[in-house]
Amino acid sequence: MHPIVKNILAVIAGWLGGSIVNMGLIQMGHTLMPIEGIDPEDMEALAAVMPTLEWTYFIFPFLAHALGTLVGATLAGLIATGHKMRFSLAIGGLFLLGGIAVSYMLPAPAWFTVTDLLLAYIPMAWLGGKVAGKVSKRQRTRQACWNSCFASLHPQAQKLMVNMHFIHQSRA
Repeated sequence: MHPIVKNILAVIAGWLGGSIVNMGLIQMGHTLMPIEGIDPEDMEALAAVMPTLEWTYFIFPFLAHALGTLVGATLAGLIATGHKMRFSLAIGGLFLLGGIAVSYMLPAPAWFTVTDLLLAYIPMAWLGGKVAGKVSKRQRTRQACWNSCFASLHPQAQKLMVNMHFIHQSRA
């Protein structure tokens, strides 16, 4: 696959994967800790009640933002052909922009907005980039080891192993 196409897919997969995790955790939060008398789909009602909520109601939104960003950034970093940290941080930037937009639509207490914007996006994207870099490095090391072992074999043994690999792939 062409590297540009793969990098575009990395951004799309990171955004979609992170969004799925984010929405799943938000829905789980509404299920496990419903706000009495409030429809979670009614943004105006949520905006009116947000300043009066206890801190426990903000656990799931924070986890959704942080883990959604972490998953999205890790996916983007794993799929990207190069500059894995940059792609991970780009996903963090996209999610940060979304977080800023939501903070205007649903005004939460100041302590939550500051904590959320400072800790849930860019730090989690950086962590996702680190995870993606370590996993990719481990895969490259494993491939290099295999290549060096394979190169030291007799040419007939190399041919036999290649044929066995193709037979195994065709049966799978």
